[in-house]
Amino acid sequence: MPLEPIAIIGIGCRFPGADSPSAFWELLRQGQDAITEVPKSRWDIQQFYDPDLSQPGKANTRWGGFLEAIDQFDPLFFGIAPREAPTMDPQQRLLLEVAWEAFEDAGLVPERLRGSHTGVYIGIGTHDYSIRLWQHPVSDPYATTGTGNCIAANRISYLFDLKGPSLAVDTACSSSLVAVHLACQSLWSGESTLALAGGVNVLLLPNVTAGFSKGGFMSPSGRCKSFDASADGYVRSEGAGVVVLKPLSQAQADGDPIYAVIRATAVNQDGFSHGMAAPNPQAQMAVLRQAYQRAGVNPAQVRYVEAHGTGTKMGDPVELEALGAVLSEGRLAEQPCLIGSVKTNIGHSETAAGVAGLIKLALSLKYGQIPPSLHYQQPTPLLQSATLPLQVNDRLTDWGDRPHIAGVNSFGFGGTNAHVVVEGAPLVEVCPQAQAEDHPKTQTVRPQHLLTLSAKSGAALRSLAQRYQQRLDEQAQWSPADLADLCFSTHARRSHFHHRLAIAATTATELQASLAAVAAGTTATEVPNLSKGVLPQSISPVVFLCTGQGSQAVGMGRQLYDSQPVFRRAIDRCAAILEAYLDVPLLQVIYPDLVPAPTQRAAKS
Repeated sequence: MPLEPIAIIGIGCRFPGADSPSAFWELLRQGQDAITEVPKSRWDIQQFYDPDLSQPGKANTRWGGFLEAIDQFDPLFFGIAPREAPTMDPQQRLLLEVAWEAFEDAGLVPERLRGSHTGVYIGIGTHDYSIRLWQHPVSDPYATTGTGNCIAANRISYLFDLKGPSLAVDTACSSSLVAVHLACQSLWSGESTLALAGGVNVLLLPNVTAGFSKGGFMSPSGRCKSFDASADGYVRSEGAGVVVLKPLSQAQADGDPIYAVIRATAVNQDGFSHGMAAPNPQAQMAVLRQAYQRAGVNPAQVRYVEAHGTGTKMGDPVELEALGAVLSEGRLAEQPCLIGSVKTNIGHSETAAGVAGLIKLALSLKYGQIPPSLHYQQPTPLLQSATLPLQVNDRLTDWGDRPHIAGVNSFGFGGTNAHVVVEGAPLVEVCPQAQAEDHPKTQTVRPQHLLTLSAKSGAALRSLAQRYQQRLDEQAQWSPADLADLCFSTHARRSHFHHRLAIAATTATELQASLAAVAAGTTATEVPNLSKGVLPQSISPVVFLCTGQGSQAVGMGRQLYDSQPVFRRAIDRCAAILEAYLDVPLLQVIYPDLVPAPTQRAAKS
């Protein structure tokens, strides 16, 4: 019996050239290449580059995919002492940031998750910062936790007070997709009710790049040319990405946004093969078959596979062989399976590579388009075979008719293979109960919308206003329902801090203008910190009072009834209680146009 699908309800990410899911999608959709020369902030490429591989300690590549501002971090936002922050591996800092952003993207308030059975599964492997830090005498007690890879997951659980399993995963290049597999297993078993899964990779030393160059893995041209005849290896890159996972039925009941759903996952091992780092085609076929069998999916239904696709001479042909063998079963010759690799855009982010591919696929399913795979000019010889039912997707392509079923491959160079089966989100994402109770789109459109933002400082609030302005710019048309949804989420599904901003607007254009003014510092309505940043206990919640005593009028509170679920439920409850005692129903009295006129009741005795 197929497993219940797992919904991807939130994404947080940093990848070369993209610091958010929306920016990442634009990079992918436009077919951008984010590879650059190694910046001096990492190492001196002039000192470590040499095309002659016989030279010790030298790398035959000058290229990589790098994140910006990895040295910048706001420890106080997470309640971390400034003294502790310098001892923290940038990988830990990045994970905290993308974890917070993923929760926000999912509409989950982190404070409400405290004490929950939320699992945290993080792929991480490099120790570059630890090596740099411990090269010198260290007396800081925070250094041990700051450089322990297990703490990358544990710190997230600690700071957010999450009680589910919390572990770091290292299977080399498949680490983050194996982390997703373990997170799904935890959800399916009931061990976790929510899970955060992903991976991170930061490059701070040239040593590993030099070592991989000696092994023939690195591309001298500095590009991953996946499945192209001219492929000459891969280029290393950085990245951090996490997804928030929840069982589909619960996500629908909670009214969560859904990017896509995971139908099944599978993990296995190459075992003994031609070499420790040599891929095993039989093992790759086995993991594919196991994943699709668990999903209850015929491989012939698979429309697209986000391939491992490193661009190496040995890896790509083996992956093509395995994909071709499994996906050809029952497939019509005129309906080849499309393949591509995010590594052609951002390089190989190693322990973050699997989740990078999964995020690419989730965004692709959300937006209904498959991004192009880059650097594909001439197919590798195996792809030229007429019997191989695979086609590199080298242009922006629509998904076509449903079902939209796809897969993600990720293989570790130590032999641990992972595959995840993904499908587009259900067409109906929100259950009727959730719609009726708390979703603004189902109610009469409000005459005005109230956007509420908050941050931990005035400068952060202005920056947040600018980001919301940019979010409004990204979408060409904002319907009243879309605007209501955005404003609802900022109030009900975000954390609230002491620097606050409230903007009332009737249209997206008005809201953009006000946000631009706030971002520029020309106007703001901030609530200053109270009692040294702590709200006094005497502050009470806002309530509405309809007094009676002659001040009432027909239609009073009608806008509240149409737009505010709490107010509407209270009035409906009163109407139900009084129904047996009134000749005319209460709602007919106060809102005559709301319900049909009642039939004349018999006079009471």
